[in-house]
Amino acid sequence: MSIVAEAPNYLQVFSDGSVKRFAPEVAPTSEESSGGYKSKDVIIDLPKAITGRIFLPDIPGPCTSSLPVLVYFHGGGFCIGSTTWLGYHHFLGDFSVVSHSIVLSVDYRLAPEHRLPIAYDDCYSSLEWLCSQVCNEPWLKQADISRVFLSGDSAGGNIVHQVAIKAMRKETLRVKVKGLLLMHTFFGSEERTEKERADGATGYVAMNDMFWKLSVPDGSNRDYFGCNFEKQEVSEAEWREFPAVTVYVAGLDFLKERGVMYAKFLQRKEVKRVKLVETENKSHVFHVFHPKSEATCSLQRQMSEFIKNN
Repeated sequence: MSIVAEAPNYLQVFSDGSVKRFAPEVAPTSEESSGGYKSKDVIIDLPKAITGRIFLPDIPGPCTSSLPVLVYFHGGGFCIGSTTWLGYHHFLGDFSVVSHSIVLSVDYRLAPEHRLPIAYDDCYSSLEWLCSQVCNEPWLKQADISRVFLSGDSAGGNIVHQVAIKAMRKETLRVKVKGLLLMHTFFGSEERTEKERADGATGYVAMNDMFWKLSVPDGSNRDYFGCNFEKQEVSEAEWREFPAVTVYVAGLDFLKERGVMYAKFLQRKEVKRVKLVETENKSHVFHVFHPKSEATCSLQRQMSEFIKNN
């Protein structure tokens, strides 16, 4: 049995189809306040093994005020990652404090065992779960489902785009998605970009191609609608109804070019509010690897301001 695909220290896929993942340090939950928030894990869909982690900030005074909700989708090329990873736990817990928002971070099923669009469907189901549990789950009693924001990094940013489209089309969904915050988002296409053709790009391109090959449906390529956002059929009327968007890119991130392209694409489609924000001299998902850094704190403040203004 040989290894047919590998992301060193994170993932190995073998010739018999089996998968081995190497998780970094994970964080336990605490239903007692720690660092200004408490956290607990919830089951979103037991048969499908979709789970989530709620972060609830300490709010002084009576618990009568409503709080916006941020639904977060982790990155990892659709193949790795978890809301339990230490970096995500600290980043999202601290963000709940800074933004005075309830955070629901979603663990969706992973490729290659569960290829796209399964991750999109799993993450959309978290919005349906939110609707069904807002009156039953004590930690959601302050949740304002008319002010829901979707966020995610890398593949999670890609998921944000797809879940937003699905939510926009579902008239019976009681959640109101007010805005999207996509970080270091993972898109692609069969056509190479200028940066992907440049000297020194071979290793980055090969790794991204590997994740796409493991993630898209069998028989599809990088022009699959989930990879290449220009291939998805969205009407002009739907683009006009698209939520406010901020696209966050990192100056040293190989995926920065794709993030800029996405923001410009939305602007061409005349989405009402599109903003591009760059963190200079930082790498891909720096907020996960360095959740307590000043750059991460700045990112959290920027995101909080977006929620406040929408």
